[in-house]
Parts: sequence; structure tokens; C-alpha cells
Amino acid sequence: MARFFAIILFLAGSLAHAETQPPALVDANWLNQNLGKDQLVVLDVRSGIDNGGDRSSFQQAHIPGSRYSSYTGDGWRESRDGVQGVLPPTASLERLIGSLGIGNDNTVVIVPAGTGATDFGSAARVYWTFRVLGHDQVTILNGGFAGWRAAGYEVVSGAGADFELANFEGALQADLIATLEEVEEARESQAQLVDARPSDYFRGETKSPAAKAPGTIPGAKNLPHHEFVGQQDEVWYLNADRITAQVNAAELDPNARTISFCNTGHWAATDWFVLSELAGFQEVALYDGSMSEWSQDSSRPIQVARKGLGKILNLFD
Repeated sequence: MARFFAIILFLAGSLAHAETQPPALVDANWLNQNLGKDQLVVLDVRSGIDNGGDRSSFQQAHIPGSRYSSYTGDGWRESRDGVQGVLPPTASLERLIGSLGIGNDNTVVIVPAGTGATDFGSAARVYWTFRVLGHDQVTILNGGFAGWRAAGYEVVSGAGADFELANFEGALQADLIATLEEVEEARESQAQLVDARPSDYFRGETKSPAAKAPGTIPGAKNLPHHEFVGQQDEVWYLNADRITAQVNAAELDPNARTISFCNTGHWAATDWFVLSELAGFQEVALYDGSMSEWSQDSSRPIQVARKGLGKILNLFD
């Protein structure tokens, strides 16, 4: 029987206890209280996703002391062997993070734009990347920069805070990454596959340019990422009521190995974040190859919904 969850957001602690892991999600009030404390780095990852902006937008207005890195342009993801959006090699990520002045002793607050559901995935993907590298001192600002501004806190202009390059060393946490082989095995085991895409993608009515065929991996359950995020006063927040309702409706087993995927591992990062960091699922991995990789080989089965009958077909059978 599925476990029923009651998600409570904003489990804010204090950086007075910076030696402990910070809450996975914080609000603007928490950040305002902790801003300027030793070892705290505010990392602004705004990009053009959901019209979230770019470096120029950051220079016009940002949280005091924050640093900027483009989620879409600075190497947080890459294309490899025809597959879009996969995790770069550890050494590349170490150089990227070190170039932002972030070392292993820093607590990182990731700031998305706060302008849409897909934008939240940017923060979730960067958060997951830090966790994959073994860095647990990381959190996300709910509502992002738009939420900070809506709360009336100070913003400044300019290039951002001065900082020195740092040495960051990653320790790869392979259990957070689902490989193609593991996904193939999951179809025969008790592992849960969770498709984070909107239902029209799940049913095969819409196809991403990143995938070669419409549909989903057979046996997957649909848990659309955008259902977790709601708009309030033109700011997009992760919403506790939405999370509770969606996770309960999906009837997932929190004790089973769970693998989230989408088209390129972006939307899937939101599902990973919700299930792993907020809902307390025991083992959650992200398949960053997602449908971009799965659909490369036409011998792999893909399910699509048959119009009118609602049945599921194996597209390549």
C-alpha cells in the first residue's frame, strides 16, 4: 500500500550550525538572515529558460554578494554521443565550480529565476550535480530571484561579488545516477521508473526534438514536474500542497529504488529533488540520458497511448 505523505517546506535551520547539512529548500527570509555569513555562497543560475534572464539581467539586479553562472551556457550539462543534456565528466565540473570560487567548505544557495516550472528544474539540476559530486552543503532558494525581490529584500547592480578561484574536489556518488543498463534492468525488477514530463509527452502525443520517437519507457509512472510548482504574484514556488497531492496520487513505494527521467534529464531533476530531498524516498536516481538516449536505439521498447482506446502499445514491437 502506498504511503501517504504530508510535505512540509521551509524546514529552515540556521547557518550557526553550518557543520550540519542545510535544509534542501529555503525561503527568502532564511537567506536574508544568513546572507553574508562565512562560507555561504549565493549562486545565481538564471538563464533564458522561462524568460529567466542572463548575465545582463544579473548585472542589472541581483542578491547582494551573489555570483553568476549561466545554467544553459557555462557547462553544467553537455551533449555526448548524440545524447543531449548529460552530466559532464567530474574533472570538468570541478573546474567549473572552482572557477566560481566554490570550495568543499562552502554552503551553496542556488538561486533560479523564479519565473516558471521549467526554470525551477535548473536549480534542481545544479543541486543534483552538487550532490552527485558528494557536496551536501547545498540548498535551493524557493521562488528564486523573483521571490527575493517580491519579498522586498535589497538588490544591487554590477558584476557581482569579488572572489578568488577555489579548489573543489568531487567524490562521485554513482548511486544518484541511473545508467542506461540500470534502466533496462529496472523494467524487469522492482525499481520504479518515474516520467517527469507533462502527460502529453508521456502518452506520446507530443515529442521533444531531443528524442527520436514519442512515448515513454514501458512500465513508467507519470509524475509531471510542473504539477509541483505554482504561481503566486508572478513568482513560481515549489508548493507543498501540490507535492503532497501528486506524490500520494502516484502511489509510489518510498522504499523501492526509484529512477526519474524526462527528455534530457532537466524536468526529471525536479522529480528527483521532490522525491529524494523532500518526500524522503530512500533511493532515488536520475537517468540523465533520459528519452534522448533511450530512443536512440529502435530496438528498445517505447509505450504510446492508442487514441480513442487508451491502450498502451509497444511502438517498436
